[in-house]
Amino acid sequence: MQYKAVFFDRDGTLTYFNPEKKAWRDQTIAGWSGRPFAIGYEKMSALMRLAAEGRSPWYRDVEDEGAFWLRYYRHLLVGEGVAQDLDARAKLLRDELWCNHDRLLYPEVPEVLEYFQARGYRMGVISDTSPSLELTLRQLGLGKYFSSYTASSLVGAGKPNPIIYNAALKSQGVEARDCLYVDDCEEEADGARALGFTAFHLARKGHAPGEWVIRSLTQMIDFVEGQSHV
Repeated sequence: MQYKAVFFDRDGTLTYFNPEKKAWRDQTIAGWSGRPFAIGYEKMSALMRLAAEGRSPWYRDVEDEGAFWLRYYRHLLVGEGVAQDLDARAKLLRDELWCNHDRLLYPEVPEVLEYFQARGYRMGVISDTSPSLELTLRQLGLGKYFSSYTASSLVGAGKPNPIIYNAALKSQGVEARDCLYVDDCEEEADGARALGFTAFHLARKGHAPGEWVIRSLTQMIDFVEGQSHV
C-alpha cells in the first residue's frame, strides 16, 4: 500500500523534556524557598487551573500562552512560600522553561523524518498541547519537515477524540486510510486506528504487547519497506 502522509505525536514520540532544565528549575526554586522542591501531576494541574483564571480555552495564541505561564509560575512561587521579587522570578522561570529549548530529540528522529521527506510524504504533528507546538519543533530544527501542526488547544479537542485527528487530516488534504500515525500513548494510537489510520503505539520501554507496538520510530521505516515488497 502506498501511503501519502505520516503524522507524529510530539512528547514521548519525537521529543522528551530536557533533564538539565528540570534540575535547574528544582534547584532554583529550592534556593528561593529554602526547602526542597518537587511537583507532581495533581499539583501541576491545580496550578494550571489557577493560571487559567476560568478562561476557556486557556490560551488562543502563543502570546496568550506566554502570559498564562507567567501567571502559573507566580502561583507556584506563592505556594512554595516565596514572597520576594515574585514578578521578576516568575518571569525568569517562564523565560527559561517555556519555549526555550526545553525539549530534546530522540536520537532516531532525524533519520526517520529524512526518510519520509525524501519519499514525498506529507508530514504533520498531532499533539495534546498548546499553540507553541510549532515553535518548539522549529527550535529543534524540525520545521522543514512538517507542513501541519494540530494542537488540541486550538481545535478544542484532545486525543483520542476524532475531532483532533480529523482536523489534522483536513490540514493535509488526506484520508485516514492513506496515513501512518505514531504515538507513545496506546489509547491515542488506538483512537487513530479506529478512524482508519495505520497507527503504531511507540513503547520505548517495557514490554507492551500488541500487533502495532514498536520500540523505535525506525520500525516505521521497516514497515513501509515491507509493504513495498508485498
